[in-house]
Amino acid sequence: MGWLSLPAWLRCGQKEEFTLSTEKIADKDEENTERGNWSSKTDYLLSMVGYAVGLGNVWRFPYLTYQNGGGAFLIPYTIMLALAGLPLFFMECSLGQFASLGPISIWRILPLLQGVGVTMVMISTFVTIYYNVIIGYSLYYLFASFRSVLPWAECDPEWANELCSKTPVVLSCNATEKDGNIIQANYSWIQSQNLTCLNDTLMFANTQVPSEQYWNNKALQRSSGLDETGQIVWYLALCLLLSWLIVGAALFKGIKSSGKVVYFTAIFPYVILIVLLVRGATLEGAHEGIEFYIGRQSNFTKLMEAEVWKDAATQIFFSLSVAWGGLVALSSYNKFHNNCYSDAIFVCVTNCLTSIFAGFAIFSILGHMAFKAGKKVSEVVDSGFDLAFVAYPEALSKLPVAPLWSFLFFFMLLLLGLDSQFATVETITTTIHDLYPRLMNKMRIPMTLGLCLFLFLLGLVCVTQAGIYWVNLVDHFCAGWGILFAAVLEIVGICWIYGGNRFIQDVEMMIGKKNFWFWLWWRTCWFFITPCLLLAILVWSLVTFEPPTYGSVKYPNWGSAIGWCMIIFCLIWIPIVAVYKIIKAKGNLWQRIVICCKPTDTWGPALASHRGERYSHMIDPVKEKDIEIPTVDAYIHKME
Repeated sequence: MGWLSLPAWLRCGQKEEFTLSTEKIADKDEENTERGNWSSKTDYLLSMVGYAVGLGNVWRFPYLTYQNGGGAFLIPYTIMLALAGLPLFFMECSLGQFASLGPISIWRILPLLQGVGVTMVMISTFVTIYYNVIIGYSLYYLFASFRSVLPWAECDPEWANELCSKTPVVLSCNATEKDGNIIQANYSWIQSQNLTCLNDTLMFANTQVPSEQYWNNKALQRSSGLDETGQIVWYLALCLLLSWLIVGAALFKGIKSSGKVVYFTAIFPYVILIVLLVRGATLEGAHEGIEFYIGRQSNFTKLMEAEVWKDAATQIFFSLSVAWGGLVALSSYNKFHNNCYSDAIFVCVTNCLTSIFAGFAIFSILGHMAFKAGKKVSEVVDSGFDLAFVAYPEALSKLPVAPLWSFLFFFMLLLLGLDSQFATVETITTTIHDLYPRLMNKMRIPMTLGLCLFLFLLGLVCVTQAGIYWVNLVDHFCAGWGILFAAVLEIVGICWIYGGNRFIQDVEMMIGKKNFWFWLWWRTCWFFITPCLLLAILVWSLVTFEPPTYGSVKYPNWGSAIGWCMIIFCLIWIPIVAVYKIIKAKGNLWQRIVICCKPTDTWGPALASHRGERYSHMIDPVKEKDIEIPTVDAYIHKME
């Protein structure tokens, strides 16, 4: 019965022995009996959608759209999807499926750049540590929603100070006296004289809404800066531990179980988004919120600003999760003749439509919040942590049955985060598997749980009182231009060194022969447009790079130094591996470089039946001597 099989103690006439081993036997419909394949194409597509669609779709894209001209922003966004996102996405999916290899071993195609794969895995490791902390934040707010009144709905003296206020506090304003003179006076005096403040002249006190103080003073217990570590916030540490237990439980059996988990974690967020949108659309002020997001207030003159196009390209690049290694690894478990072309288009379009749809759900409720507060939508909108844990919770607290809507929102954030986390954590697990295959085959379950425990311990610094500063520091350095650098090398290496036309022939072995016009667009993007765009974004990111800050808090010099050390540690593997490969090659220096720029004898389709004449010379790889890092492992119970 496969995944839905009964426990051994409920079965009659057969017995299954529990084991910590991951020695596998193949399903009857698997063509790659050694590596394993996805149980169904739906498992794969949902895993890819879950990996690509993450927190950024909800807490970054809507804000960027509003900030960059509203509906007008969709024009550069769509263009950048076609020119930068989709070409690289299609390339990585094709690479992984063709050779059935992970993000390091895939560089048998070009040994000189195998360090690019190592860099991708290293950056993913750093990001994995802090990403689960964000999932822990979502868990904390999820549990905090189980109250009749949300804890951030009022200014609780336990964590609020004198600056906390549910409504804006007016200090002064301009008013017209009976004799026609315009004066500026204290607001209480204005009221005592029965005068009316003139429009746009109100001077407000510097107050903070309850949700902002709850986030900083209660949830985070935030210190004054990175150099004031403080103590571990015990409830955040417990939420972090729970998030790692969830990840470990979902991953220790590989794609045969994780492929089923995504049926819930990838689909249910859409149900919640629909519910939030329907609720938001029925609220007063929702129309104004949507108008600010993508309505009549769209500013097409913004299209003349280079910053808008840079934001569109950057959002597409990071939203699709290209160049992290996960796309290659997930696709490596496809059957050889799977239509990866249609899969790439489906996932990319789904990802972008999700971003747009999420914006309606977010801005409809923010519009209601602005209406209730008597403010403009622009005064309440925000992005990132401030949107997810301050602005949106504040808006939800003003709704009837607020705990229900709060629970749904943070449950959605939890699921969106877990989907992305599953793929990156398994990358690390299978790295260990490739280094110590016998140990992992016998002890995969304790090793997987042990790794999760180890990463949990590394993440404890992120749940101290200075934890949010560490989360922001790693995100600022590791989840930025380092990945862009790897992506530029990836596409240039494959198209200009390995050969774009040669790569197209590889793809045609999987999806069938296509005509010249079909490939004209992809050739144009792969050879010229996409690498130029990525290079332009990379240069722009480096030129405009600024020291990290969190709000108004600046980081100490030693904090920035740690950030540079992290990203240098990730990138240093590119020259190290290149030099190592050249040293190991034979001949003079030029001959060695040429050898390292050619595919190895083990490059090609994993199964002999798929190699044809083009790869008839291929040597079956000796896996013990060639490390690969897939994202998921085909784990199947051995029946006796």
